Amino acid sequence: MLRLKRGDDVIVFNGQGLAFEATVQHAKKDTADVLLGARHAAAPEPRVAITLVQAVLKSDKMDDVVRDAVMLGVAAVQPIVATRSEVTLASLARGGRKERWERIAVSSAKQCGRAVVPAILDPEPFGAVASMVDRRQLPGPALMLVEPNAGAEVVSLNELDAQAPKEASVLVGPEGGWTPAEIASGSERCRLITLGGRTIRGDAMALVAVASLFTKWGEY
Repeated sequence: MLRLKRGDDVIVFNGQGLAFEATVQHAKKDTADVLLGARHAAAPEPRVAITLVQAVLKSDKMDDVVRDAVMLGVAAVQPIVATRSEVTLASLARGGRKERWERIAVSSAKQCGRAVVPAILDPEPFGAVASMVDRRQLPGPALMLVEPNAGAEVVSLNELDAQAPKEASVLVGPEGGWTPAEIASGSERCRLITLGGRTIRGDAMALVAVASLFTKWGEY
């Protein structure tokens, strides 16, 4: 806001799909008064609304995941704490991590021209995923990214139906991967998919997976 001055032309958006051309009337440190003008054509939203269910990563790696997921076009981010996550729900709350991720989501939406800011949902334990799928808090189909040797039910992403669903959930694990118990639990409600035999960093997996799915479903 400090760089804005009266008469500057800007684009403003409400985070829910509306964007407008505007002119600054008065700017302060944290706020600005603007005069709204014509509707502005924001970046189109993907045809498939993907909810990224991401096991929280250590340090600031989760920040990068949120930033990149918003850039790609996810509809929501559901942070979860898995067995091998190096954080706890209590530490996330004490550190105000959700609020930080919300700010990052707003900033990323601005940078990539989206008029929609994806929801950053309250962090949950992995054990809550099953009931969230059942209650439709997580949209289906639910796809769980696992290693190729995780079990006989694992299929390659390339084997998925090319017919794009209206919405989907994508579960991505922590740096140390899912435990066998988590994979067994996830397989009861999720389709287990793999991206092949390469080892991909935890902070890159969501980016690769979401981009691959959008490509598979004809978004690109």
